[in-house]
Amino acid sequence: MRAEQLPIPPHFAPERVGKVWQVPYAQRAAEAAAWAQEHRLRPAAEDEFTVCLVLVDCQNTFCIPEFELFVAGRSGHGAVEDNVRLCEFIYRNLGVITQIAPTLDTHTAVQIFHPVFWVNADGEHPTGGQTIISAEDVEKGVWQVNPAVAMSVTGGDYDYLKRHALHYVRTLTEGGKYPLLVWPYHAMLGGIGHALVSAVEEALFFHSLARSSQLRFEIKGNNPLTEHYSVLHPEVMDGPDGEAIAEKNAPLIEMLLGFDAVIIAGQAKSHCVAWTIHDLLTEVRAQDPELVRKVYLLEDCTSPVVVPGVVDFTVQADEAFQRFADAGMHIVRSSDPVDRWPGIGG
Repeated sequence: MRAEQLPIPPHFAPERVGKVWQVPYAQRAAEAAAWAQEHRLRPAAEDEFTVCLVLVDCQNTFCIPEFELFVAGRSGHGAVEDNVRLCEFIYRNLGVITQIAPTLDTHTAVQIFHPVFWVNADGEHPTGGQTIISAEDVEKGVWQVNPAVAMSVTGGDYDYLKRHALHYVRTLTEGGKYPLLVWPYHAMLGGIGHALVSAVEEALFFHSLARSSQLRFEIKGNNPLTEHYSVLHPEVMDGPDGEAIAEKNAPLIEMLLGFDAVIIAGQAKSHCVAWTIHDLLTEVRAQDPELVRKVYLLEDCTSPVVVPGVVDFTVQADEAFQRFADAGMHIVRSSDPVDRWPGIGG
C-alpha cells in the first residue's frame, strides 16, 4: 500500500469550504493529471491493499451554515470544520484511497418525515424540526395523515396510508429507533441543498482523475413511506400488511465487505453516520465477525446534530461510537498517517 502522505494541492482553499461555488472542472482535470505524474500515483485498479472511503451526506443542506439542516455540533461550526479536515485527508491520501462512495440524502416534498404529510384536527401542519410524532399521537389523532397527499403517495388509498402511518411509528418504537421527527424540507432533489459541498466535490473530482477511480454515488431517502438515515437499511422495510416497502442495499454491503479497509465520515454523527455504521456492523457480524476490524471511523470528520435550546445529540453520538469501538471498529483521526492506523501498519 502506498501510505506516505502527500502535500495539499495549492488550489485547496480552507476558507471557502463553508461556501457554495462552481468547481472549475477543466482546470482541476489538468492539474490532477499533472499531480498524478509528479507524485507517481498509480491507477486505483493497481492497488494491492484496497481502501474505500464512504462519505455520508456531505451535502450543502447539512454542511453550509445558512442551509436547512446545518450540522453545527457544539462548536457551532461542526460540519464546516469537519469538511476542511476531510478534504485535507483526501488530498494527503490520494495514493491510499482506492474508491470513494458518497451518499446523497435525496428527498421530495411529500414524505412521511416532512410537514405536508401530517395535519392536526385544525388542518395545520407540524413545525419541521420541532415536532416529534409518537404512536400515541397517531392513535389519539393528535396528528393524522394529510388526506390530500394520498393520491400522490398511494394512488388515493387513504385508508392504507393511515394504517401505514400508525404501523410506522409503532415499528420505530419497537425497533429501538429514533422516534419520528418531522424535519424541515431539506436535501430536495434538484435543489442546491442536494448537491455535494463544493470543496468536497472538488476533492472527489480531483481524486477520480488522479487515480482513474470512478465515484460510486449512493442515493437514499427518496421513499415517501420511510425515513432512511442509513445508506444500508431504511428505518422501516415493511408496510402494515407485512408487504415489503423497501429493502436493504445488498450490492453496497457486498462491495464494502470486499475492500481491505473501509473508512467512514460525514454527517451527521448522531443520525445518518451512526445508523450507517450500526447497519454495517450488523451485516459484518452476520457474515464474519472478524471483518469488523477492517472498519475505520474518522471521528474528527463528523459532528452530531445540535440545536441550542432545542436538542443536543452529542451524548447519543459519542455513546454510539463507543459501542462501535467496543465491537472492534477503529476510531481514528484524519491527521494520523494511515500506515500507523491499527490493523494497517500500527
